[in-house]
Amino acid sequence: MGLVLHGVNSSRAIRCLWMLEELGLAFQHVAVDFRGATRSPEFLVLNPNGRIPVLEDEGLVLCESLAINLHLARRAGGPLSAHDAAEDARCLMWSFWAVNEIERDCVAILLHRQALPPERRKADVARQAEGRLRAPLAVLEAHLQAHEHLAAPRFTVADLNVAAILAWSLPAGDLLAPYPVTTAWLKVALRRPAYTRALAR
Repeated sequence: MGLVLHGVNSSRAIRCLWMLEELGLAFQHVAVDFRGATRSPEFLVLNPNGRIPVLEDEGLVLCESLAINLHLARRAGGPLSAHDAAEDARCLMWSFWAVNEIERDCVAILLHRQALPPERRKADVARQAEGRLRAPLAVLEAHLQAHEHLAAPRFTVADLNVAAILAWSLPAGDLLAPYPVTTAWLKVALRRPAYTRALAR
């Protein structure tokens, strides 16, 4: 059966589509939408949580987008994967950091600055999220001032995972302005051809 990714690029599945495109792996893309289709009995067999993305890999079934990406990096090897135990630990650390420190507020910004219909957007929710992001963004900025990338001396799954989440904060406009190194790092990441291909799926 090979690799099968369930999900659409307007969801967290964009992270896994990006990773698959980076790795050049052959895969089947099943465009399961999060608006209802994830509650079908067939899909709930794959992920009882009723969420996308889901990866099928020769009988292994995984959910959680960043875990999928970490698995794919280890599976494929190459420059995006960790080359030693220290790099592996940093890839895990930055991926968990992204989920714990920035994802919730990046999602709030995306929803209330862009994705929701205008009548459902709440500017105060977006503003509060932007305020909470200042502290973790300062941490990221300080790290990138001292290191070109997050986990290794090259672009890895850690950079991809963090950049894919941070991209959802861009509708906030000038949120990243006080963090010029982070802004430049994110721009470079989002200009990668694999990200462009993932957006086109």
